[in-house]
Amino acid sequence: MAFMAVLESDLRALSAEARRRYPAVKDAAEHTILKLRSLSSPNEIAHNEDILRIFLMACDVKSVKLSVIGLSCLQKLIAHNAVAPSAVKYILSTLKEHAEMTDESVQLKTLQTILIVFQSHLHPLEEDNMAQALGICLRLLESSRSSDSVRNTAAATFRQAAALVFDSVASVESLPIGKIGSSTHISRSSTITDEISRSFSSTMSLSSGFVSGGETKRESLSKVGKLGLRLLEDLTALAAGGSAIWLRVVSLQRTFALDILEFILSNYVAIFQKLVPYEQVLRHQICSLLMTSLRTNVELEGEVWEPIFRRLVLRAVANVIRMYSSSLVTESEVFLNMLVKVTCLDLPLWHRILVLEVLRGFCVEARTLGLLFWNFDMDPKNTNVVENMVKALARVVSTIQMVSESSEESLAAVAGMFSSKAKGIEWSMDSDASNAAVLVASEAHAITLAIEGLLGAVYTVATLTDEAVEVGELESPRCDTDPSSEYTGKTAVLCISMVNSTWLTILDALSLILMRSQGEAIILEILKGYQAFTQACGVLRAVEPLNSFLASLCKFTINIPNDGDKKSVLLSPGSKKLDPLPDQRDNVVLTPKNVQALRTLFNVAHRLHNVLGPSWVLVLETLASLDRAIHSPHASTQEVSSSVSRIARETSGQYSDFHILSSLNSQLFESSALMHVSAVKSLLSALCQLSSQCSSGNSQTASQQISGVAFSVERMTSILVNNLHRVEPLWDQVVAHLLELADSSNPQVRNLALDALDQSICAVLGSDQFQDMRVSQNMLPDSEETNDTEMGSFECVVLSSLLVLYMSSQSLDVRVGSLKILLHVLERHGEKLYYSWPSVLKLLRAVADASEKDLVPLGFQSMRIIMNDGLSTIPAHCLDVCIEVTGAYSAQNKELNISLTAIGLLWTATDFIAKGFVQSLVQEDGVVSGGESTKQINAYEALDDDHGIPTVEAHGAVNFRSLIDYNKLLFSVFAILQSLVADERPEVRNSAIRTLFQTLGSHGQKISRTMWEDCLSNYVFPILDRVSHLASTSSREEWQGKELGTRGGKAIHMLIHHSRNTAQKQWDETIVLVLGGITRLLRSFFPFLQSLSNFAACWELLLDFVKSSIVNGSKEVALAAISCLQTIVSSNCPKGNLAMSYIKSMLDVYKLVIQMFPNYTSSAASKVKQEILHGLGDLYTQAHMMFNAEMYLQLLAVLHLAIRCSKTSGDMENEAIQEILPPVQRTILEILPLLRPTEHLSSMWPQFIKELLCYLIGCEAQSNDMKFAVCSNHGTEGVEMDSLNASSSPRSKLEGFVNCKGTNTSPICGVENGVVASTKKLQPCFLHSVDSDDTVSFQLSHLFGGRLLPVILNLYLEASPNEKCSVSAEIFHGLGRCMNTRRDNPNGTLWKVAVDGFNCALTDAVGRVNLDNKVDQNAYKLSRASLWKEVADVYEIFLVGSCGHVLSSNAPSADALKDDDEVIEMNLLRILRDNVLKSQTDAPIEILQRLVTTLDRCASRIDSLPLESVGLMPSHCSRFSLSCLRTIFSLCSFAGEESWYPTRSEVSKATIPILLRRCEIILEKFLTDENGLGEHLMPSVRIEETVYVLQELARLSIHSDTAGVLKLPICMMQKNMNTGRAHLFVLFPSFCELVMSREARVRELVQVLLRLVGTELGLQCFR
Repeated sequence: MAFMAVLESDLRALSAEARRRYPAVKDAAEHTILKLRSLSSPNEIAHNEDILRIFLMACDVKSVKLSVIGLSCLQKLIAHNAVAPSAVKYILSTLKEHAEMTDESVQLKTLQTILIVFQSHLHPLEEDNMAQALGICLRLLESSRSSDSVRNTAAATFRQAAALVFDSVASVESLPIGKIGSSTHISRSSTITDEISRSFSSTMSLSSGFVSGGETKRESLSKVGKLGLRLLEDLTALAAGGSAIWLRVVSLQRTFALDILEFILSNYVAIFQKLVPYEQVLRHQICSLLMTSLRTNVELEGEVWEPIFRRLVLRAVANVIRMYSSSLVTESEVFLNMLVKVTCLDLPLWHRILVLEVLRGFCVEARTLGLLFWNFDMDPKNTNVVENMVKALARVVSTIQMVSESSEESLAAVAGMFSSKAKGIEWSMDSDASNAAVLVASEAHAITLAIEGLLGAVYTVATLTDEAVEVGELESPRCDTDPSSEYTGKTAVLCISMVNSTWLTILDALSLILMRSQGEAIILEILKGYQAFTQACGVLRAVEPLNSFLASLCKFTINIPNDGDKKSVLLSPGSKKLDPLPDQRDNVVLTPKNVQALRTLFNVAHRLHNVLGPSWVLVLETLASLDRAIHSPHASTQEVSSSVSRIARETSGQYSDFHILSSLNSQLFESSALMHVSAVKSLLSALCQLSSQCSSGNSQTASQQISGVAFSVERMTSILVNNLHRVEPLWDQVVAHLLELADSSNPQVRNLALDALDQSICAVLGSDQFQDMRVSQNMLPDSEETNDTEMGSFECVVLSSLLVLYMSSQSLDVRVGSLKILLHVLERHGEKLYYSWPSVLKLLRAVADASEKDLVPLGFQSMRIIMNDGLSTIPAHCLDVCIEVTGAYSAQNKELNISLTAIGLLWTATDFIAKGFVQSLVQEDGVVSGGESTKQINAYEALDDDHGIPTVEAHGAVNFRSLIDYNKLLFSVFAILQSLVADERPEVRNSAIRTLFQTLGSHGQKISRTMWEDCLSNYVFPILDRVSHLASTSSREEWQGKELGTRGGKAIHMLIHHSRNTAQKQWDETIVLVLGGITRLLRSFFPFLQSLSNFAACWELLLDFVKSSIVNGSKEVALAAISCLQTIVSSNCPKGNLAMSYIKSMLDVYKLVIQMFPNYTSSAASKVKQEILHGLGDLYTQAHMMFNAEMYLQLLAVLHLAIRCSKTSGDMENEAIQEILPPVQRTILEILPLLRPTEHLSSMWPQFIKELLCYLIGCEAQSNDMKFAVCSNHGTEGVEMDSLNASSSPRSKLEGFVNCKGTNTSPICGVENGVVASTKKLQPCFLHSVDSDDTVSFQLSHLFGGRLLPVILNLYLEASPNEKCSVSAEIFHGLGRCMNTRRDNPNGTLWKVAVDGFNCALTDAVGRVNLDNKVDQNAYKLSRASLWKEVADVYEIFLVGSCGHVLSSNAPSADALKDDDEVIEMNLLRILRDNVLKSQTDAPIEILQRLVTTLDRCASRIDSLPLESVGLMPSHCSRFSLSCLRTIFSLCSFAGEESWYPTRSEVSKATIPILLRRCEIILEKFLTDENGLGEHLMPSVRIEETVYVLQELARLSIHSDTAGVLKLPICMMQKNMNTGRAHLFVLFPSFCELVMSREARVRELVQVLLRLVGTELGLQCFR
């Protein structure tokens, strides 16, 4: 264990220290270490003497180091109970020897060891051991060789040892230890009240012993008791200057001995009270010592006259008196008389101060002072010591008046001491009063102690009085019973006697100090004393002292100007009343003393309100004066000058005094609830009297009269408010006076009366009594309505004054005031009203029709409170009236905002009704339990016709006996809203419409099926006809805004937006709101509404209205109508809630509207068309799964009509100028991708694509399948298909493809070989024709076609392979038509887009050769054949008719042709060459031959022209012709077997004859032209063409199969089949003719060709 280890360590240190000089100690220490290791606990060590012996041996050596180690180890052994009790004498002997050593550390160790001995189990019980131990301490204390630290330690050790000795005595004798010494210390930093409280609580446990004497006393003492008695006797002897026989001490400082005695006397009271030997020592020895030391009539010398000794003597005397006066009566009386006498003797000031401190100590200890008064003053045999003490203290206070020249300094010093104490700063006195400043401070200290003593006596009386009230000896002044005339309780008699004995002395002294002092802290303490003593007098029913103190206090409340010369009169008991305060016309300055005095007056009045009696008049006059001062502009506190403005004073922190006083003034009357009823009536009578005096006062100004009336009225109201539990006997008195004031001619008085009446009524209605009666009225069954009549009567009585006031008064401000009161009543206590609701609603209904504009807002505010917060509390029979009154406010025309807010209140009513529906269902179905949440009720399942019955309002706010017909209430609201729809004010009717539809939308699930049917038939859809009629009959004249003023003699009006500047435009907004509301209903409840019996008719009505709105309405209305249909579709189609019949009806609406719209060309109509188209797209997108083929064709028909009417003359002009599409056409392009056929409508792809292709052609066309779907503008139906002949020639196709504009067609320059040679007028080609009534064609622009074409192509590419196959021919046909628009508009973009699309589509078609799903091979082959035929036609017509041509006369010059156009042509040729002619396709051979022939025709452009024209050919024409020729050469060229497959071979075979024929023609033409020109120059174009042909022929190498088709001799064919030059033999004659050409390049190329021919013939070897 740790202790053993430490002990072993100490032994080792001891061994090491004694190793050289003390070997015996060393050996013993080592031997002890070995023994210690065999021991395991302190108990074993205690039984082994060797352990203790080694440490005693170390101490006997007398070496300082060894002694210190030995003593330390002894302390550890004793502390751990490791020493046997028998060894204490050896230890004390060793300690005695060490005490004689001079080393300080050894002496300190010795004292520590002694204290440990006393604290341990070795505590000496033998007289010799005890005397020896205590003697060691005293000898070290008195030794001259001891240092200060040793002396201090010895003194402290002796004090603790003595305390331990007496603790042992108390423990052995079974006595308590009463340590109350702390209460004797005077703290100069604590207040008197704090000290009273502490002393009272600290002596509480000892009070029984002080008064009753406690248990019997014991004369025998135990052994320990005798030790304590011996010690006490020796200490007494030493304090008296003698010697201590038992302790064997000759002398000791008397101060130290007296201090120890005082400590024992104050902490071990029970020992002296219960043990007779101790009491005898106290009575005969200690008291004798104290009396001798207390004497001042003999000369005292030395230590006895020192202040510290005198202080100890006085403290010991105070403790004897405080704790032993009951047993030492005579001695205590002597002590008290001596102390009182000292205050009158001419002794040093410090001595008198010490005595005053003792007297003050008695006064601030309530139980001590009460005990002294009980034992002495109330005993006729004894002296009135308490009365004498109080008089002595008062005499000290009165010394202020004796020395006038120093009184002000002393008062200032006294105030400073109180201020320091209030701040918690302890003040101390210097005993050397050698100068004047210290003398003044000392005198002030003496006066301060005297004042505190007097205040202590005051607080003692107050504290004992409170104790008497607590124990039941006295009745509290707040009790409701009349007090008894006589008191018999011990404490009560004591208090009354103390008051009668001391009150006059205390009042004189305190009033003197209060009058002369100015310090805040001392004034506060004095006024606290005033308050405490006055309250005690009131509790004790001591009338004379009470009135005297109250009168004195009122003198210090308010300083009246020019009143300083008046004689201060102290009212004697029951004598004169304080004179009324004069008129305060001058400045009134409230000093801090006045403020504190007023606060004290408030406190006293609060506590003694039941016992003031006639003094209330004085208090009220004082408080009225205070109220006038508070509200006076000339009044201020002392810190704030009256010259400062009132606003500045109110914002200052010091001015808060006025606010605090005003608050206290109000709180005083609020406490009237604790007063007797008779006292309250007396107070009210006094206030009425004061009010009457002020209102009729002749000597007062008007402001003073008003302030007096205001004070009285406010206080009366405060009293009434705070006495609501007993308001009946007070109500008539108060209200009668207020009604009287309301009839006053002074408006300020009337306002005061109205405000007071407001507060009074609200207070009564808000009382607990009213609430309890209201709850009981709700809970009583029908058989127990006894209190209902009383409740209703009382409620009507309270409100009758208000209703009479409104109805009878002719003054507007009074009527306004009554409505304000009603508003306040409803705001605060409307839920508590029941019987008065009919009258209240009748009043509010009358206000709605009032002619005064100021009354309507006030009445409506009340109505708003009722509707927002009071519906759940209004009786059932008043709910419909309440809704009716709200409707009246919504219809009034004085305030627009009121009408709008009233409509909002109707919305609140519908919330209340909806809750009623839900709760009625909950009650009927039983689905709500105590711990479960309410489940949502499905309106479609739970709400049936049975729920539309009157139900019970379930949240307990109304009487459960009343049934509420929620259906009737809801229809009442709807009827009001429907009537407001016709209001001429747009804001009102629009708000009504919003509210109606929001109500249905929010609470529709809670309404039954029958109610829904009624709502739709009677309220919702009839609004459509009504607003439509009102809108059609409204004015179209523009309005002028509100006139704002004039400028230059002309009126200035507020601007109104053009969209709302007529009545009809305002009605348009209303129609939009109606449509929006119906839309929201259908979006939320469409599935449910479909099941209603009358919904079909409503739906038809809605569709008719939508059609009418779109066609005849404004843009805003039309868009709203379309949005209505769109919203229905988007919200219901995804959920599958929209039946096919509704979709068809919507399509019919769109179709009809589109048919009627061609005559409308405004921008508004354009916007409407766009929305219709968007609606079509949304309809199909949302409901595509419900579309069948018939509906889809109908959709396409509507689209066709929309496209037909999408072109206007204005749009055409804009398009021509700005190249901008009309908005409608842009919308068409946006929605077309949305209309693609879905999977189940895949069969519609061809029809869809064909329909779109019609708009590329530029004329109206419809398919056979759509005859039934499209009607003309005149209503005719049916169309007839006019198909193109599949076997028609290319020339006829060319005529069909030409996109003409009317009959004015631009001439086209003719060319040979299939090119149109003459100018003719071409009629537009119609794929579909219509009846004779619909013969007007429409033309769509190239710009629209350019935008439409990519859309069609993308849709085509997205289609499935089978659908592509079926429509491919039409696609290429349409693309070809668009491509040929180049003839008329070469600078346009349509043909370019068409060329790109053609290339893309052709590439896709070629790539689908092996990917198509050929389900029907015959149909597939036919479609592919048709496709290739259309491809060939397009190439033939576009290449021959549009590419490489000379432009028409009205077209830009050839030099202006853009390079990108030529790139497009070359790209088209490349696609033809690479993707068609050179690729492995399924194109028929005849198609391939046509394509090659087409290329040949394009290549013949140069040689086909006459010589005189060829020079005029533009360069791009020649380049195109050469490109075509180059393409033909490439088709015949053979580069290797890897790229040579059968199709390619066939193309090559078909091409080689055409190529050679073309080359022969070119060479012959060149030769002919050259011969015909003679010496003239050949055109460069012809030369370039000839040179190119010769070069290509030289480079050309053909396949043997290709060479096989040439008509050569058999011998040549067999010889030259594989050389690739067989084609040269065919042209050999032409080469020979060109040998003589004048053109050098031609001759050179001919020579090259001839050499090649020779090589082929094998003639090169002969060269």
